Amino acid sequence: MAFPRILTLVADRKASTLTPAMIRVAREMVGGGEPRILSPGEAVDIPCPAHAFSQPSPAVLRAAFTGQAVDVLITRARGRRKGLLVADMDSTIVTSETLDDLAAHAGVGEQVAAITRRSMNGEIDFAEALQTRVALLRGLETGALELVLREAALAPGARTLVATMRAHNARCALVSGGFTWFTSRIAARCGFDEHHANTLLEADGRLTGEVGEPIQGRGAKRARLLELAAARGLRLSATLAVGDGANDLDMLAEAGLGVAYHARPVVAQAIETRIDHADLRALLFAQGYPASAFRED
Repeated sequence: MAFPRILTLVADRKASTLTPAMIRVAREMVGGGEPRILSPGEAVDIPCPAHAFSQPSPAVLRAAFTGQAVDVLITRARGRRKGLLVADMDSTIVTSETLDDLAAHAGVGEQVAAITRRSMNGEIDFAEALQTRVALLRGLETGALELVLREAALAPGARTLVATMRAHNARCALVSGGFTWFTSRIAARCGFDEHHANTLLEADGRLTGEVGEPIQGRGAKRARLLELAAARGLRLSATLAVGDGANDLDMLAEAGLGVAYHARPVVAQAIETRIDHADLRALLFAQGYPASAFRED
């Protein structure tokens, strides 16, 4: 029997363990082949026949593991390992929202965070929301940038994701609707090959409250994915994109494997491939990498 698709189960290591019984349930639901353990108790690949995902649906499969902190990822068996990673920064590669953290130092944290939530949920235009939020930072001393950077933590699995993909000849790009001041430093900390973001304007040691043009938003992220794939001579099927907010939707939809990572509701509803529980190592498991192949630097 041919198995053109792969069902990958990934457990949140801090909250759950993938048991043989759980693997057996999933295999029976899809009529799958012999499981391949990627990481004991954490991740497994189950080869699936062509008809497997007409019934049950991915949503039904996820429902089978409700309350067990297990993600369900479905990929094509061919071309699983990707040659390009394009990743969002805030709430994806780092655990925080750097603009919101800057706003807290400026004394307008709640006001800016409310606009961020609406923007990331797709309720308001990204460029308009960015300009409005940055305007509220006018006069903030640039030293606050260093404080926010010091507080910013890489998301669990971020370095492993980038190091492993680079070790297997993939290009890794950090593409953010945030600011180059942060992406340049986070990219270096995490090991990315390159970074792209907006420019936060400053003068005389203080923020001007303005953003350099053109603003890099939803369309720009998609365009960057296309540009980077073309530069590498890659088909879009060989690309991986990950993000959490509405401004990531176009690049997630365009990528060969677009993953909604602990995403806002509007993104989780629109993107079928989701990581709701596990960390960024799940992106490696989704590409068929066993934990034994992971790299840290």
